[in-house]
Amino acid sequence: MTNWRPHAHIRVVAIGLHWRDGRLLAAEVRDDAGRIKGVRPLGGEIEFGESWRAALVREFNEELGIDVTLKGEPLMLENIFVHEGATGHEVMFISEVEFPDAAFRGQDRIDFREDNGEQIVARWFDLADLDADGAPSLFPTGLKGLLLGAAKDSPA
Repeated sequence: MTNWRPHAHIRVVAIGLHWRDGRLLAAEVRDDAGRIKGVRPLGGEIEFGESWRAALVREFNEELGIDVTLKGEPLMLENIFVHEGATGHEVMFISEVEFPDAAFRGQDRIDFREDNGEQIVARWFDLADLDADGAPSLFPTGLKGLLLGAAKDSPA
């Protein structure tokens, strides 16, 4: 198992929000002992000269082998966090993404590998089940509130 640590510089990342039956697709985030400490929507770092939109489409293609469609304008979030004693700092573009119609239909989980070979498990989570006592956290911190606020502000 690889012990991941945050980068020692500010990263600009794009993450995608894919919903199925009101549940958010997110990958497990584990501590050094292998315990699930939280979950995070899929995505990754924006490369130099690449737009956030292109990065998000590329990340889903690399990780899941699918071409996603981006919906709407991005939410923005600054994420300063600590993982296993190391501080990380990210500026995030967060966008809704649609999957091709038949992609992962009937699957409760998606298994894939990161570029470094690490095995990742992603599943769909109800927001109400995250950030509760004894439940995994939704990363980045503050995303749940941002999503609940965006849902409240959207027209019915």
